[in-house]
Amino acid sequence: MVALQAAFGLVFDPFVLMVILLSAVFGLFVGAIPGLTATMATALLVPVTFFMPPVPALGAIVTATSMAIFAGDIPGAMLRMPGTPASAAYVDESYAMAKKGQLELNLGVNLVFSVLGGLIGVLFLIVAAPLLAEAAINFSSFEYFWLACLGLSCATMISTGHRVMALLSMLLGLAIGTIGIDPVAGHPRFTFGNIDLMSGVSFIPTMIGAFAISELLRNGVAGEGGASLVQDKVGALFKGIGGVGRRYWRGFLRGSVVGTAIGALPGAGADIAAWVSYAMAKRFSREPEKFGTGHIEGVVESTSSNNAAIGGAWIPALVFGIPGDSITAIVIGVLYMKGMNPGPSVFLQNPQFIYAVFVIFVLANLLMLPLGWLAIKAAGKLLRAPRQLLMPIILLFCIVGSFAITNSPYGIIVMLVFGLFGWWMEENGIPVAPLVLGMVLGEMLEQNFMASMIKADGNFLTFFTRPIAGVLGVVTLGVWAWMAVRGVRDSMRRVAPA
Repeated sequence: MVALQAAFGLVFDPFVLMVILLSAVFGLFVGAIPGLTATMATALLVPVTFFMPPVPALGAIVTATSMAIFAGDIPGAMLRMPGTPASAAYVDESYAMAKKGQLELNLGVNLVFSVLGGLIGVLFLIVAAPLLAEAAINFSSFEYFWLACLGLSCATMISTGHRVMALLSMLLGLAIGTIGIDPVAGHPRFTFGNIDLMSGVSFIPTMIGAFAISELLRNGVAGEGGASLVQDKVGALFKGIGGVGRRYWRGFLRGSVVGTAIGALPGAGADIAAWVSYAMAKRFSREPEKFGTGHIEGVVESTSSNNAAIGGAWIPALVFGIPGDSITAIVIGVLYMKGMNPGPSVFLQNPQFIYAVFVIFVLANLLMLPLGWLAIKAAGKLLRAPRQLLMPIILLFCIVGSFAITNSPYGIIVMLVFGLFGWWMEENGIPVAPLVLGMVLGEMLEQNFMASMIKADGNFLTFFTRPIAGVLGVVTLGVWAWMAVRGVRDSMRRVAPA
């Protein structure tokens, strides 16, 4: 109780509150610009936090991260350009809603359920941190291999078109993910002597190109006679939120719990949480045929999941010093810099700092509601700008974001290549989202498969010997079998005579 009182005293200091407010504005700005990710926002804050005491330093990172993950939904809904990778899973759904005149409902749901999902993630962080971290720490390469396989199964499950095309797109993503240095042998693959390709194809410029540049090309081809991007005014954001909550509260809870659990797995993070939750929403929906046409159900579950994953990712970081994602990897460095070695001892030596982090998490999510509302209203003014002015500005931000990731023209080249490729794919009925998913999970899949095969001495049955790995393996194979049977059944129905 004494430590909790001390934590409140540390957080509700005028300087700390000012840092939290400024970090919130900064996070909203960075998250709303395609290419400037939540990880980048955190990295940019590290030099600033070097001169701060521990509580405001951690407060700046917590607040900016939470705001950036939400803010990525704004350009996704308005312009089909996800501000962060965590918003990519449901960007097509959000944009389809906007084109149907439901922009306010979509952004209102994104805001409210981001706040609620984030609070549930914090609740798990506070109550169940040791339990969830203990489960995550027991995962070996065998469990991560099956987890990656299960995640890749989402490539076909989330597809609204032909599943073969979705599978092709996913395999293309996996193939692109093999470019670079072999993680086991250390030998360059498919680099063609290019030094830049030795580091692999950068994911963020790829995402910007596949989603943002392809959309700019599509609007350029449409010309002035084409349809407008979305409606030109953002009205009442909270109208209809109550009805959505009453109808889809199960999906909200499922997404929040799944997001927290995936966030607690080292290396997973909000991106994978959003993909998995969107696939689960479609799988358990009573109206799966509506997904991809502007259906709010998938948005509710996914946006709750990626915000809940933020709190979940801090569980292994604080309790065991193992980063849950790239953001908490930076956080661990800040903790060491402040003399707070993450691990069980930090709960005994500096409990007031840990409680202060919990309080800041709650405060940041509550602050997201009014500031998010203001951010959406401000962003809405961009829609009234002429297309000839808006498109070059968006292109400029895309170029800056891609260059900032690699600090070289290589990022811009990757962005342009995948912009053209993404436009060509969608023009030919091949979805882009599974390609991005394949790139996200490809490295995780390959590294853990190779490590597991080395441990098992080539015996694949070893992948089922560990209890958790065995369960994940059986579930994954069951999902694949179900998808194969369903594909054959659908094919037979198509060829059967009327």
